[in-house]
Amino acid sequence: MEKTMKKLSISHHCCFLLSIFSIFASSRSTPSHNYTDALAKSLLYFEAQRSGRLPYSQRVTWRDNSGLTDGLEQGVDLVGGYYDAGDHVKFGLPMAFTVTMMSWSIIEYGDYIAVAGELDHAVEAVKWGTDYFIKAHTSANVLWAEVGDGYTDHYCWQRPEDMTTSRQAYKVDENNPGSDVAGETAAAMAAASIVFRKTNPRYSRLLLHHAQQLFEFGDKYRGKYDENMGVVKNYYTSVSGYKDELLWAAMWLYKATDNHRYLSYVIDNADLFGGIGWSITEFSWDVKFAGIQVLASQLLIKEKHMKHKNMLEQYQSKAEYYICSCLGKNNGTKNNVGFTPGGLIYIRQWNNMQYVSSGSFLTMVYSDLLHKSNRKMLKCDLGYVTPQELLQFAKYQVDYILGSNPLNMSYLVGFGPKFPTRVHHRGASIVSYRENKGFIGCTEGYDNWYGSNDPNPNVVFGALVGGPNHKDEFFDKRGNYMQTEACTYNTAPLVGVFAKLNYLENAILHASY
Repeated sequence: MEKTMKKLSISHHCCFLLSIFSIFASSRSTPSHNYTDALAKSLLYFEAQRSGRLPYSQRVTWRDNSGLTDGLEQGVDLVGGYYDAGDHVKFGLPMAFTVTMMSWSIIEYGDYIAVAGELDHAVEAVKWGTDYFIKAHTSANVLWAEVGDGYTDHYCWQRPEDMTTSRQAYKVDENNPGSDVAGETAAAMAAASIVFRKTNPRYSRLLLHHAQQLFEFGDKYRGKYDENMGVVKNYYTSVSGYKDELLWAAMWLYKATDNHRYLSYVIDNADLFGGIGWSITEFSWDVKFAGIQVLASQLLIKEKHMKHKNMLEQYQSKAEYYICSCLGKNNGTKNNVGFTPGGLIYIRQWNNMQYVSSGSFLTMVYSDLLHKSNRKMLKCDLGYVTPQELLQFAKYQVDYILGSNPLNMSYLVGFGPKFPTRVHHRGASIVSYRENKGFIGCTEGYDNWYGSNDPNPNVVFGALVGGPNHKDEFFDKRGNYMQTEACTYNTAPLVGVFAKLNYLENAILHASY
């Protein structure tokens, strides 16, 4: 721990700390938030979303084993993984993006997560997902991409331990390709292989093997997964197509292997696949371009990438379009994100917080990149932005999430004195299976629990709900799923952001004594 702290403190120049001090000092007019607590609770959320046989170390004790026959009908072991939100379908694409973002959080901010004492929990959260992906990738060109279906699942309001809905599994293969879900799963396993490289090298190599196979499969047999697996169409349609996932996967494979052929893929397909063509104002489970562009920008720091400087700078230009859009500094309203009156990023009505958490993560990563590359400013259409301003923006968004907003409401469940208590979440809204093992059926759940005005009997700590509307209004009703449902990919980017803010605040506190 002491060595980690020394390494971290050396990495920040005195002048940079002074500028950070001004950021934290300027925010003292709003209540200070306990980022350590927010980080710890965010990692608890992933334990609440676990499917399969729960380990002895399970800390969310209102949950129990579930989905123990997943894949049985198809002769495959698909036990495990994560439920993506408040229902019990295991959707492969958002689950993989969740794991990619948790891994990226650890890669960027693992030292800070360790300082907070949460690194083991963060790594466990990644491994719960990658263990499942290993099972789901049953052969080189076969990936089981979903278990259960939204149609039957949404007719029921049951605890996962009582599930009576369909657990049919669905796959992509050579005849029914899904380059998007294969690419995202490859990205997740490649990123996770970096996480485990030092602590579990054998497991890291196994993940890398699967990642490479999945990338080759997705690239060779191209197609959108929702066109070949219709059951997902009304839930997680890949609107952006599969080209962004293939670039994303290749970029993560390059970071994991240092194999130049993956970088060549990113460079050679930059124009054809939209990597340097799309100017994007969102980053999500569906649209990966901004993430790719930020990763490509990071490569410019190293001399060995200078032969690709021209193309990487084109990626960087698009990355900076996204960053400038988050601060409202591109020309034209349509070229920027929207904001609520309280200053929250606002993209769309349904589950808007996913864009807030991913935007906060990318702006923080880019702030670090500017600092590391000794760039004092980023030039936007409407002015210059400093690394400190990017950090301040990320902090503002996170503080809004944690309660510094017009309603004084924390949108991270279980954090602070006031948070959503009627989260749209089947397991949380019904009496715990460990308290009452009596079977609760589909309609009984709707009749006795879904429609209740009472708070949920179980608190799903660390869940980031969909959040307020464009007027900063929030209605804490279980049926208001656009605002009260949480998703794993909402919380995942915050793991690194909470850890970084916690470290910086503690560094400032120590520096002031």
